[in-house]
Amino acid sequence: MNIPVIKFAKDHNEEFYKVLKQRVNEYFKSTGKTRHGNFGMVLKTIFMISLYFTPFISLLTVDFIKESAGLTVLMWVIMGLGMAGIGLSIMHDANHNAYSKNMVVNNALGHIICFIGGINVNWKIQHNVLHHTYTNVTGMDEDIDPGILMRFTPHAKRYKAHKFQHLYAWFFYGLMTLSWATNKDWKQLFRYKKMELLETQGVKFVPTLIFLIVTKLAYYALFIGLPLMFSPLSWWATILSYLLMQFICGLILGLIFQPAHVVPSSNYPMPDESGNIEADWAVNQLYNTANFAPGARLLSWYVGGLNYQVEHHLFPNICHVHYRKLSKIVKETAEEFKLPYNSEKTFMGAIVKHGKMLYDLGHYDNAPALH
Repeated sequence: MNIPVIKFAKDHNEEFYKVLKQRVNEYFKSTGKTRHGNFGMVLKTIFMISLYFTPFISLLTVDFIKESAGLTVLMWVIMGLGMAGIGLSIMHDANHNAYSKNMVVNNALGHIICFIGGINVNWKIQHNVLHHTYTNVTGMDEDIDPGILMRFTPHAKRYKAHKFQHLYAWFFYGLMTLSWATNKDWKQLFRYKKMELLETQGVKFVPTLIFLIVTKLAYYALFIGLPLMFSPLSWWATILSYLLMQFICGLILGLIFQPAHVVPSSNYPMPDESGNIEADWAVNQLYNTANFAPGARLLSWYVGGLNYQVEHHLFPNICHVHYRKLSKIVKETAEEFKLPYNSEKTFMGAIVKHGKMLYDLGHYDNAPALH
């Protein structure tokens, strides 16, 4: 089963991306900067990995922490923050080949996802191939297809329970990475095999399945088995602490990614019977992606520049350390071509708009914003 052939128009504002790429190339040429990471990126990598593994090692080995249930739980909380930081700031760039010009480095850091419960093969297909190519295209972008539990697109069927999704969605965002660690990777691997996406990406099914089995067993042994053996908490408290870590990470990821696409400004393109979309690929990114909190330097540092989602979607192979500077170029070029440049001033404002979109999608067959 092959995926449908979707074709973006080549005669709708196609000059925008040509001009934008020229200006971005000129920026790097004139500044002498690499398009990849810098020394600050290396320091962040050390910090985020330490934020995840230091508390983990501490809750297993440091006596005064092992003697305190409160401090032990605190270690799991900090791990949740580090887990999200690794995913947003390190693994994400590496799997886009944006971290380094050295593919060995990208591949090595991309596999760090194994230590937070996933595998990069599935992540690359879902994120790099489906989400980035077909952003907000129903039936193609899996990020807007959470199943019947939630409705992220006006083209999906609306159920009665969706009237309450603006209330319960936040809880299920917290289960996002737990799903990776348990069932999602298995389902995706078999689904992508059936869709022949593994073949198109040069991935062999059997070796990948073996790799998945081995890495999952190693992950469970490391992050569940060892704490059960050496943590002072009871078995049930250890499991609850592990779930708390997962919930913190999942919620952070949901709050960063969802307000960038499931918002009133998105137009959710639908291909015609021939698979054509009436927009250039880059223009579709502008219509279906939104920035937030451009002035929040600390937030931007922690989330790997993903508050600049517009820049990321237009240039996914450029390291996030450059997004803030590139945003001025992108905004000016979009305005010059009379195209949207969606950006919410604050993080909270973006979450509120996302909540409004969840409400609209849950109450109306067509979200009012699309009328």
